[in-house]
Amino acid sequence: MKCKHHPNREAEHFCASCGIPICGDCAEQSQSGDYYCFQCAMLHSVSEVGTSLVDKRDKAGEKKSGKKRQWGPFQYFVVVSAVLIAVMWGVILFGGEKTPGNKIDFAKQERVFLFMVDSSLKRYAQYQNNKYPEKLVDLVPKYLPMRKEDIPELGRLSYERDPQSGYLLSIAEPKPGAMNIIITPKGIKYQSTTEGV
Repeated sequence: MKCKHHPNREAEHFCASCGIPICGDCAEQSQSGDYYCFQCAMLHSVSEVGTSLVDKRDKAGEKKSGKKRQWGPFQYFVVVSAVLIAVMWGVILFGGEKTPGNKIDFAKQERVFLFMVDSSLKRYAQYQNNKYPEKLVDLVPKYLPMRKEDIPELGRLSYERDPQSGYLLSIAEPKPGAMNIIITPKGIKYQSTTEGV
């Protein structure tokens, strides 16, 4: 039998796909040991590549869908950090309940009280177009958080509005020989208790 493409040559094989007789020059051997003519060999190789690509894609999809995501140290760190931040914001926004039994000893902490009132005066001015209150009592409770029974303690402080500096705030009766602090919006002045105010 002669080769389909070379009529002067003897056929050595038959195409495994279309069955035509082919000589040794026309035969293309596949990996499985079958012989194909040139056209069938091309179709066969293209279909094998396409099939292998589809198989690879299917296998990759199976791996993705079947594989559980494992948590590493970074994922645990992110979750713990988020929880801690949420707790901190909760404390900042809602704060703890104030314990009603804690009473400030204004006599021992006069200077602390003085600076607390000073910061309240500055907050008052910030929200009242740079104006200061007539009396310190006007600060309570919006700008100065005090209990009603502690309001008379404001009498320990001397406060007067001053047209030049804004206000003068000091301890009304400083201890003898101690340096008195006079606070103004422009700064702090120190005065000996032996000098006149």
